Amino acid sequence: MKTHWIAESIRYDGSQLRGHWLWSRTGIVGDAMVAFRGPCAVRGDEMADLADLDGPGIAGADLLHFVWECFSSPDLLLAVHRQRLLAAQAAEVLAAWPAAATVRREGDDLWVGPGKLSISIATVTPVSSLIHFALNATAGGAPVPTADLAQLGVEPREFAQRLLALAAAEQASIADARAKVRAKGEWQ
Repeated sequence: MKTHWIAESIRYDGSQLRGHWLWSRTGIVGDAMVAFRGPCAVRGDEMADLADLDGPGIAGADLLHFVWECFSSPDLLLAVHRQRLLAAQAAEVLAAWPAAATVRREGDDLWVGPGKLSISIATVTPVSSLIHFALNATAGGAPVPTADLAQLGVEPREFAQRLLALAAAEQASIADARAKVRAKGEWQ
């Protein structure tokens, strides 16, 4: 899996969850994850999670976004597994910052006390699976109580680079583990 930090600010509105958006935006072909900062305001017609359709909305003034596209299998169950693994890895990376000791993971979301630190969704296209995972970089603009990286003393780009590296290494390790297993009944 390739990774890339996009230096420019991008306003996330949900339209980024499209097959080949990463390629059209960065030129990266194949399985990849990118990170970038920017505001978030998901339009109703771009809501992927049915539970959010009648909710308060998904918005924030300054988030650290990750978009992951994988072409190996456009399988929603596998995408949700990857989404949960990414949330767990984000919590693992945050553990390096002492003030982040209060971060807890519930499913695909991270929380600090009653404040929601992250948003996340997994979906599929005809050719790929996609994950959006984002953390509030600073406070403001959200329709629900939030927590943010600034209050935890976490520098967003440093965190992004660590999470991108950890996720890529995990995917490489998974690919190696899958390739070195001998089928039951295979000859010696």
